[in-house]
Amino acid sequence: MGIIRKDYILDRWVYYAVERKKRPRELKSLPVKDESKICFFCPSNEHLTPREIGRVEYKGSWKIRWFLNKFPAVEKKGNPVLKSKRFFSEGASYGTHEVIVETQHHKSQLADLPVQHIKELLEVYKLRIRELSRLKGIKYVEVFKNHGKDAGTSLFHSHTQVAALPQIPALVAEESQAVKKHKQCPYCKIIQHESRSKRKIFETKNVVAFAPFASRFNYEAWIFVRQHKKTMDELEEVELNDIAVALKKILAKLKKINASYNFFMHYSPPKENMHFHIEITPRIATWGGFELSTNAIINSVLPEDAARFYRR
Repeated sequence: MGIIRKDYILDRWVYYAVERKKRPRELKSLPVKDESKICFFCPSNEHLTPREIGRVEYKGSWKIRWFLNKFPAVEKKGNPVLKSKRFFSEGASYGTHEVIVETQHHKSQLADLPVQHIKELLEVYKLRIRELSRLKGIKYVEVFKNHGKDAGTSLFHSHTQVAALPQIPALVAEESQAVKKHKQCPYCKIIQHESRSKRKIFETKNVVAFAPFASRFNYEAWIFVRQHKKTMDELEEVELNDIAVALKKILAKLKKINASYNFFMHYSPPKENMHFHIEITPRIATWGGFELSTNAIINSVLPEDAARFYRR
């Protein structure tokens, strides 16, 4: 018998059809082939990218570097103010779109990097959010990563993208509004519960990782800091370190089944009270007509089973 579950605080439903689940060996997709002849992100090819904005130095060279995306979704052109007239709202796709190259090594993916390196990458995320948030017309800075063909990546060399946007993303706004319906932060209560549930993946003194109760994606995982922190700027060094540990553990397991994945960060917009967290969304299953026509998801992997997979 299948079951249906609702998200903790959002009006979002997931249907679990476990009988659809394929055997683990069938879940394995083919490894991503590197078919690039020239890698724009490798050392000595820095001149092939837009002008560098910043870097983390290492032994006279760079360890992590970032620059504007050559093919941006948003640019600092036009007016960031949207115009609305009855049913029609539009405006310039105003903002900035950056790429962060995570490592010099062409074949190393994020799961392969040491915890300290991942922690330094998180520090770069923190820096870019802080600096881009100060720009005129910018209301939110979204950090996200695409890994693998099924997750929308176009270049093999491991990288993250940062988009500074003229409006708060609809999902972030929806989460912020849902939080307001509760007297206290609902995620603080959820973290307490999930740290003792079968959906727990990993925990430290500072961080809890778990498969969410109404996971939309096969093997979806969330990482929360235990303390109520609204933005990355509020995170202490030990918290960043533990996030890096959790992220590496989760991504290393996904690498074993060659899973494409996305991950992204949600932090609280100004004057809101949302709990900072990271969501990792493996892209193993393809959404079809049911999902598109109903805005509900069919998932073949229960989060309890997903957590067991990560804990093994």
